[in-house]
Amino acid sequence: MLFNQHEYTIRSEWGLRGTQELAPISDVVIIVDILSFSTSVDVATARGALVYPYQWKDDTAVTYAESLGAELAHSHRAASTGYTLSPASLLGITPNTKLVLPSPNGSTLSLATGNTPTVCGCIRNAKAVAEYAMSIGTTIAVIPAGERWPDGTLRVAIEDMIGAGAIIAHLKGERSPESKAAERVFESVRKNILTELQSCSSGKELLARGCEHDIEIACALNASVNVPVLRDGCYQKKTMTYGKKT
Repeated sequence: MLFNQHEYTIRSEWGLRGTQELAPISDVVIIVDILSFSTSVDVATARGALVYPYQWKDDTAVTYAESLGAELAHSHRAASTGYTLSPASLLGITPNTKLVLPSPNGSTLSLATGNTPTVCGCIRNAKAVAEYAMSIGTTIAVIPAGERWPDGTLRVAIEDMIGAGAIIAHLKGERSPESKAAERVFESVRKNILTELQSCSSGKELLARGCEHDIEIACALNASVNVPVLRDGCYQKKTMTYGKKT
């Protein structure tokens, strides 16, 4: 009870442990993994693809994809052909494509929410995701995924706090101190999100890999009205026309 922010309707906590604490007592969970799981899921589902989150980047992912008759995203973001975790690689994905998207962060959290309605949020679809969450519940958990240090422990990732704050800024309800902090971080950088993401540790890693376009795609605030909703093991498209959903 001390750590689940139950006194508030708008809650935010990090990573897998945060998901496990907040999902059971929330009406809806929003998973935020900006560079790049959440952004990739938004890009792909907006184009009509079905995205299956999967935790492991190993042979079991191959078997899982085959069992679904799905394509498996390539483990190397810079692969010259096929789909990867890079949002840029998904810009041309065709409708009804089944795509298994392994990710140790966003996918892992997506699969840890139990029976609680789950959506995938990012900077691109912050307003749409907030509107959808409020249409189905009042107690809302926003989960910044974070990254991993080489030893597997959580690395707090500023891009995910910015993304969480962008969503929280559009939510109505009593915010926990953790939610307020994320919103304030977002408000402090909203006029120069691209510069901030390029300069943070995760952004510098992508720049070193030659993935500048992925950062640009991720920074397009409210460019998308798509809400990826997790249903039957995959994220599927739901479009918001504000105040309504289709």
